[in-house]
Amino acid sequence: MALIAFLSNAVRVVRQQRVAIVERLGKFNRTLEPGPHLLVPVLDKVRHNLDMRENVVPFPPQGVITEDNLMVSIDSVIYFQIIDPVRAAYEAQDYIKAIEQLTMTTLRNIIGGLDLEQTLTSREEINQKLRIVLDEATGKWGIKVNRVELRAIEPPATIRDAMEKGARAERDKRASILIAEGQRQSQILSAGGEKESAILRAQGDREAAVLRAQADRQAQMLRAEGEAQAISTVFGAIHAGQPDQALLAYQYMQMLPALAKGDANKVWIVPSELNKALEGLGSAVGSITSGIPAQAKGDFAAPPKIDVQGEISAQNAVEAAAAERTIQEAIAAAQQLEKPTTYTPAALETGPAGAPSSEPATSGAELNAAGSNGPGSNAAGSNGPGSNGAGSNGAGAPVGPDYAEPVQR
Repeated sequence: MALIAFLSNAVRVVRQQRVAIVERLGKFNRTLEPGPHLLVPVLDKVRHNLDMRENVVPFPPQGVITEDNLMVSIDSVIYFQIIDPVRAAYEAQDYIKAIEQLTMTTLRNIIGGLDLEQTLTSREEINQKLRIVLDEATGKWGIKVNRVELRAIEPPATIRDAMEKGARAERDKRASILIAEGQRQSQILSAGGEKESAILRAQGDREAAVLRAQADRQAQMLRAEGEAQAISTVFGAIHAGQPDQALLAYQYMQMLPALAKGDANKVWIVPSELNKALEGLGSAVGSITSGIPAQAKGDFAAPPKIDVQGEISAQNAVEAAAAERTIQEAIAAAQQLEKPTTYTPAALETGPAGAPSSEPATSGAELNAAGSNGPGSNAAGSNGPGSNGAGSNGAGAPVGPDYAEPVQR
C-alpha cells in the first residue's frame, strides 16, 4: 500500500489547456504542460493548476457618478486570457479580484468625465478606453484583457421616468408635425382642386353664357324677321282689301268686349244710339289715327298664300331623295367590288393574243356622245337604219352606259 501511495504521488497527469506550477521545497521549479509527468515525492508539489483558456468574468453592478452628478448603475463583463502562468501565479495574489477592482476604478474615472446622455450613447468608446487601461495594468501579471463589455447602464428611476416622458413628448411632437404636414398638404391639394374646379366652372359658365347669348340673339333676329314678315303680310293684306272708315269702326266695336274684360274696367257707358256711338268712336279714332285715310288709295294686291304644309312636304321629299341616293351609291359601290373585271371584244382584239387588253371598255354613252351615224347610233342627226331618236340603238343592240359583254376566263 505504501508503494501504491508513493507511485500515485510520483505520477501527475495535466489536462489539455491547463498548466501546472511545480515547487520543490517551496521554490518554483518548473511548469507542467498537458500530459503525464513524474514528480519527486515529498520534494515536488503542484501549487497552482491554471486554466489557459479565455476566461469570462462578470462583475456585479457598480454605482458610478456622471459629470452631471447623476448616479448610474453599471455592470460589466471582462474577457481575459493567461499568457504567462508563472507571473499569473506569483505576481498577483488574486488576479481576478485585482482585475475587478481595477475595472471599478477605471470605469469611475471614465464615466466621471461624461454626462448621462454621453454615457448612454458612447458604450463603444467606454469599452475601448477601459480595455486599453486594463490591458496595460494586467500585462505585468501575465494576463491579456481581450474585451470589456458594459452589459447594462441603469439610471435612477426618476431619471428613467423623465427620459420616458421626454421620449414620449418627442414622439408626440414628431407625430404632431407629421399630422400638421399631412393636413397642410391635404389643404394645399384641396385648394388646388377647388381652384381648378372653379376655373373650369367659370369657363363653362362663360361658354354657356356666350352660347346662350348667341342663341337669344339668333332667336330675336328670327323673331324680328318673322314679325317683320307678318307685319308686311298683314299690311299688304289690309291695303289689298281696301278698308274704309266703317270697317275700322266695326273692328273697334269688336274689340270692346275684350277691353271690358280688364280688372280695372268697372263701368262702361255706351250711347243709346249706335250711329252716334259709331260717329263718336270714328271721330275719336280718326283724331288718333289721322295717318290712315278715310278711303284707301292705290292698287294693292293680296299677298300670295303660303303653303306651310307643302314646304314641309317638299323639304322631307328632298331629304328622302338625298338619303335614297346615298344608299343606292353605297349599294352600287358594293356590287362593283363583288363583280369580276370585264372587257369588250374590241379591246381583246387589239390586245396581245391570249391576254386581255388594259384599255377600258367603251361604254354606250361614249359611243352616243361621239356623234356616229352608223347602225344603232342615237346622236342628233343620225340617219342610219334602226335610229329611233328616243334612246334606241339601232338593230335593237342593248348598248348602255354600264353594259359590256363578259369575257370568259
